[in-house]
Amino acid sequence: MTLVELFVALAIVVGLIGILVPVLPGTILIMGAILIWAIDTTGATAWAVFAVATTVLAAGTLVKYLVPGRQLKATVPTSTLLVGGVLAVVGFFVIPVVGIFVGFPLGVYAAERQRVGAEQAWPSTKAALRALGVSILIELAAGAVATAVWLTGVVLT
Repeated sequence: MTLVELFVALAIVVGLIGILVPVLPGTILIMGAILIWAIDTTGATAWAVFAVATTVLAAGTLVKYLVPGRQLKATVPTSTLLVGGVLAVVGFFVIPVVGIFVGFPLGVYAAERQRVGAEQAWPSTKAALRALGVSILIELAAGAVATAVWLTGVVLT
């Protein structure tokens, strides 16, 4: 394994962690790392690996927004998600990294409690958290497939 491949592997691992802990742009890190590998490796196989990995990551990003978005539109309005997003950002600075996971649910719950009352706020919050979880899983699956494509390319080149 070359130094570039080691660097790329490390960047991909950081990208996968960035998908799970949405502080780093995980998908972009993975794609950028594979691009660096393709540039360094050159050849048709390297560029085919980059093209397939990029296609997988792009499809994952598209599905990540479409599938959970449909679920959310039926239960939670955009304004509620904005409040959750704002409190997630505030939470990130108040409680570094973990604050995102505290701020988002609290923001969604507070906005939903104001909008529909205490009794319906928790089911709406659970729906938003479920959609967020599905979104993360979709992006993680795409990142894992792109990683497998890259590993295959490393073996073949």
